[in-house]
Amino acid sequence: MESFDLARRLTAEALGTTLLVAAVIGSGIMADKLSGGNVALALLCNTVATGAILVVIITIFAPVSGAHFNPAVSLVMMIRGEIDRRDGLLYMLVQIAGGCLGALFAHVMFGLDPIQLSTTARTGLPQWFAEFVATFGLLITILGCIRFRPDAVALAVGLYITSAYWFTASTSFANPAVTIARSLSDTFAGIAPSDVPGFIVAQILGALAAAALGHWLFAKARVT
Repeated sequence: MESFDLARRLTAEALGTTLLVAAVIGSGIMADKLSGGNVALALLCNTVATGAILVVIITIFAPVSGAHFNPAVSLVMMIRGEIDRRDGLLYMLVQIAGGCLGALFAHVMFGLDPIQLSTTARTGLPQWFAEFVATFGLLITILGCIRFRPDAVALAVGLYITSAYWFTASTSFANPAVTIARSLSDTFAGIAPSDVPGFIVAQILGALAAAALGHWLFAKARVT
């Protein structure tokens, strides 16, 4: 397998996360403008754009960096020994930076104030549990694909997030970098900064639970 140097891997992670957040926030702004106040329709539009961009960015960047675009994913890959601690921490830093840049890009594209703070409250046990479930499901999806169908990761992740937007009470952020970035946007996709820590804790716990279960569930079967 072709190996890429750290600079190109970090660039891929930053660029991919930038595009992901620009798609999440930008499609939310567009949907809010065009939906005529129909929140379900706006969410549907937001969902389709997010699922689609995930398929694209994972497909094109996976050969370069592994296409994490998510500190929770990088954390699990560090635990599994698939990326070393230094590189994993750098991945997380550029993912957060790229996500914040994506929020800024979305605002500029739609003529909004580039720097914002969200006022949308997203808190409480149901929301936190939803983020645990969303992140757990995302990581189990990734780990199962890595084990059995590595060529299907992009499509499976895109489809999972498309589904999880609708079956989770939180609309499936499932990503600490995206959560931080969305706190910087007072738009349809926003989350109040004060609510970010609860989401991130739930996401990390979900990722760790998936790592533990996946280690056992997807272990190679014994040949008898």
